[in-house]
Amino acid sequence: MNEAKNLPWVLERVPDGIAEVILVDGSSSDGTAEVALSLRSDIVVVSQFAPGKGAALAAGLMAASGDIVVMIDADCSMDPQEIPLFVDALVSGADMVKGSRYVPGAGSEDLTRLRSLGNRCLSIAANVLHGTRWSELCYGFAAMWTDVLDPLDILNVAVPPEADATDGELSAGGPHKRPRRYGQGFEIEALLFCRAARAGLEVVEVPSWERERMHGASKLLTFRDGLRVLGAVLKERRLPAASAPTLFGGY
Repeated sequence: MNEAKNLPWVLERVPDGIAEVILVDGSSSDGTAEVALSLRSDIVVVSQFAPGKGAALAAGLMAASGDIVVMIDADCSMDPQEIPLFVDALVSGADMVKGSRYVPGAGSEDLTRLRSLGNRCLSIAANVLHGTRWSELCYGFAAMWTDVLDPLDILNVAVPPEADATDGELSAGGPHKRPRRYGQGFEIEALLFCRAARAGLEVVEVPSWERERMHGASKLLTFRDGLRVLGAVLKERRLPAASAPTLFGGY
């Protein structure tokens, strides 16, 4: 949403060989979609069906047509040149790969002490409740085989099946000002990773270096969104165990 100034850097650094690039537009008012198409004519532009990062990611994941999908922010904080590292880990046997700013070779130019403390506390909570050993939970650079999406029910999170089809539409002027449903906000990554753990998937971490946003302001609100992430960690622990899907390559 309103990342037109950041797109040139991001799209220029997409590695060769990437078959499909999807941009999810949250009713941007700065010409984000037009700039994207001018930079890469084959880019797939889709609109999200409800407000929030979770709804945006769900829209993008549903639009992906390849065997592997990579999630990456468009604010220049995540370097597309790291994508091969994620893909290599998948091809080597992982079901899902998550970036981490806390492993050797990784780091961040953007994390404040408060956010870093919050991230570590949330990671500890997830590790204790879900039996994992992750170095961090709240980082949205990730990749996975697309056939794990349906079994993890991630695509039905942002707009539940029972919701009215028009309830989540975005107006021309931006998202409706209404409370976001579970999964529609910044808790989406915690939900995704915790469900993968419950399903018994092989989740691997790889180092990632987070840069400062080049243009614009972050949509993240530390305390509000931190509470949403904690709520997701707790809620996913209470849900029944997910069924592990049959994965590509037979592993």
